[in-house]
Amino acid sequence: MAIKVGDVFPDTVLTYVPYDAKNPDACGLPQQLKTHEAFKGKKVVLFAVPGAFTPTCSEDHMPEYVKQVDSMKSKGADLVACVASNDQFVMHAWGKQYNVKDNIMMLSDANGDLGTALGLAQDGTARRMGPIRLQRFAMIIDDLKVIYVGVESAPGVTVSGASAVMAKL
Repeated sequence: MAIKVGDVFPDTVLTYVPYDAKNPDACGLPQQLKTHEAFKGKKVVLFAVPGAFTPTCSEDHMPEYVKQVDSMKSKGADLVACVASNDQFVMHAWGKQYNVKDNIMMLSDANGDLGTALGLAQDGTARRMGPIRLQRFAMIIDDLKVIYVGVESAPGVTVSGASAVMAKL
């Protein structure tokens, strides 16, 4: 069953490579992010894409968040994060392509733990993308409680886009 408004966000472990302002071209050591520790007491905008560098994710989804991240933070978001099924190094490289620095945290759910816990994992084998991919979605989490969930039911970006999230902040 998929997560819904009012549910507690699951306690899972994701990975990321921190942005280093002193050495922005470097790729640092991966770090773990424990969702309950990182999200407790915060308002978090989390958007998920099936894969970094894929057409819809790169042309429609990510650019809208890059443009609106400051507005989201001014409306109360403490953290804006993107998650995908790619590994943390790919996510870091994708973030570099968009110059997100530390404005958008680029998270990896390479093992599918989060997608499975949310009930938002999909099988990508038919598209040669591997057995576990995240569905395209966005959510707002306020002190671990889900207050908005937008899961795309068709190709494209509507309910998971930055404009839809901004309307709910």
